[in-house]
Amino acid sequence: MNLLEQLVLTPAIPGREHRLRQLILRETQGLFDETRTDPLGSLLCVRNPRNPRPRNSPGPAKSSAKSEIRNSKSDIPPTRIMLAAHMDQIGFMVRHIDAAGFVRVQPVGGFDARNLFARLVTICPDLADPAKDIPGVLNPAGRPLHIATEEDKKKIPELCDFVIDLGLPAKEVLKKVHIGDTVVLKAPFAQIGNTVVSQCLDNRVACWILIRALQQLKHHDCEIIAAFTVQEEVGIRGATTSAFSVQPDIGIAIDTTLAVDTPGVPEDQRVSVCGGGAAITHMDGGSIGDPDLLAAFEKIAGQRKIKHQRSILPRGGTDAAALQRAAAGTRAMTLSCPTRYIHTVTEMVHQTDLHACRDLLAAYLEQT
Repeated sequence: MNLLEQLVLTPAIPGREHRLRQLILRETQGLFDETRTDPLGSLLCVRNPRNPRPRNSPGPAKSSAKSEIRNSKSDIPPTRIMLAAHMDQIGFMVRHIDAAGFVRVQPVGGFDARNLFARLVTICPDLADPAKDIPGVLNPAGRPLHIATEEDKKKIPELCDFVIDLGLPAKEVLKKVHIGDTVVLKAPFAQIGNTVVSQCLDNRVACWILIRALQQLKHHDCEIIAAFTVQEEVGIRGATTSAFSVQPDIGIAIDTTLAVDTPGVPEDQRVSVCGGGAAITHMDGGSIGDPDLLAAFEKIAGQRKIKHQRSILPRGGTDAAALQRAAAGTRAMTLSCPTRYIHTVTEMVHQTDLHACRDLLAAYLEQT
């Protein structure tokens, strides 16, 4: 789990994924035949076919779709598969610094204010230099419980009510911190029981799954474009531009999904089960999975005895929505990892589900 720990502890809010992109490049050296960063910041990594089957052997029908990064000398180009795992996490930007040195923030991505009380945070003034990071404490403005009125006690603060205390003189804060600086919640990475727990497992687990699946993949006839996309949490922006550039034949989004198999939630609303295996997502708020792709994943999971489950996410979406709508359209679906307590600092993923997603993705690519 060392790689996953590095991924979750590297700050990367939407539009500021620089550090994580560099980490992924370091960890994947030698894994791809070509890498490039597109204008929006998504990392596109090309892996040409490895040990392909002889031309007269049976295999899936090949598409003739083309784009600028295809590099095949064959008359029949390989099937191009785009794998999308978004790098960004929900976070904040500094929006105001008052005369006393208290910092106000602008949320970047969807937060539930109930999860933000008394949190440690990190401000990152320099995207290239972690040594300049500054620790702080996030709390809502207003009276503490000891002197709060009854009306105060009933109020749930709005996101705009939260402030960061850096414990520094105002002059020093104004010197070190500026409007637009990145702010992330700070929490440790831990292994608890059979699970891993940390902030922003959404969607660093997908980056881990994608890297590990390709590291164990020895044979594939398809051309693989691993896209570590940006700005998914604010509207699948990176996947939209990347998919339009790549124009894949098949698109697979890799993401987390809700696992609300916890007390207080009706069974029919659990979406997926923690420890139930890879979630083959049939539908979410942004896309409906291609039925042939869904069937292929389920068949391979059965053949390989890889633990899996079906899921539907009533609201919310993934990069699959952008993959489906790229150019003239793409067959697409989402492979999801069940995650409890999403968008908190205690997101929880079962290691069985992590490994099932990795193995199922590798097995699909091997047979395509």
